[in-house]
Amino acid sequence: MSFSIAGKTAIITGAANGVGLAIARHFVDQGAKVVLADMDETRLKSEITTISDADEHAIFFAGDLRERLTLANLISATVDAYDRIDILVNATRQCIASDPLDDQSDATSEALQQNLLASLKLAQMVAKRMIAQASTATEKKNSIGSIVNLSSIAARRTQPELMAYSIASAALDQMTRSLAVALAGRRIRVNGVALGSVMSANLKDQMHAHDDYRAKILHQTPMGRIGAASEAAEAVQFLASDAAAFMTGQIITVDGGRTLLDPVSVPAH
Repeated sequence: MSFSIAGKTAIITGAANGVGLAIARHFVDQGAKVVLADMDETRLKSEITTISDADEHAIFFAGDLRERLTLANLISATVDAYDRIDILVNATRQCIASDPLDDQSDATSEALQQNLLASLKLAQMVAKRMIAQASTATEKKNSIGSIVNLSSIAARRTQPELMAYSIASAALDQMTRSLAVALAGRRIRVNGVALGSVMSANLKDQMHAHDDYRAKILHQTPMGRIGAASEAAEAVQFLASDAAAFMTGQIITVDGGRTLLDPVSVPAH
């Protein structure tokens, strides 16, 4: 099977910066036609000019992706530009820190709305489009579309100050598995990539705000380094390509081995 995504049309959310932008750049370099979607129109306009072959292979769409009408407009804009949708990458992630005992905080609701519900609605709408455009397909064994959701190792780690983000990440993983089963008979694959110790926009901000943040991450990562956003992009490409044709409902971890370590220093025996 080939890792190629050349000629495929992909929607990538959260594409104004960080990992989402890295995925968009990588997909264009690999010959895909890409729609970069995000709320930050100014940043999208700036970044689209730096993407090679942007005039032919990339456009941007700005809007609040938590709104159903915006999602419908995103799908329409993609189809108008490239006629079809083959790949959806839900790369929007908002990491919200909060006090887990603060009953006045809306952090959990915000995290679920941004990281889970917006991705779920878009996946459902894109899946319907994929099914409609493949209604006359003659090859019954090939997948007609691929959805990849970006999650986090926070779904499996316990950091009380990141409770809202952890809940949303765990819910996103379960959403991935549920959609994978629901859409398998329709030949749409749904997988996820759980990131940790990968250079994202949020991680950059944290390292600038805390001098010892980088050292702590390196200490907790067996491979001893922070992953590049391009490495996350390559994992996403694999899941989106025919190389993963018999994979669905899987969450691939890209974290340099960080989840292999017990964060508690006391021996378990």
